[in-house]
Amino acid sequence: MAYTPRRPVNPKDAAEALFKPAKRPPAPAVERSAPPNTKELVSLKIDSAVLEHFQKEGPGWQDRINETLAAAIRDTKA
Repeated sequence: MAYTPRRPVNPKDAAEALFKPAKRPPAPAVERSAPPNTKELVSLKIDSAVLEHFQKEGPGWQDRINETLAAAIRDTKA
């Protein structure tokens, strides 16, 4: 049985082994819009005074902010 080294012995072959052809990049991800009337998780920076105003009434402050923003949208459309 002939001895075959696992690594190339020739320096040129060793260098060629390091520079294998690049793989094709994966297909770009398809941006899909969210279904209507669903909520999405976002990160939002707001003033601390605004946050305190909505949190002072207790749990549900995120829903109250959402309702206020939705009302603002309705007002601008009218």
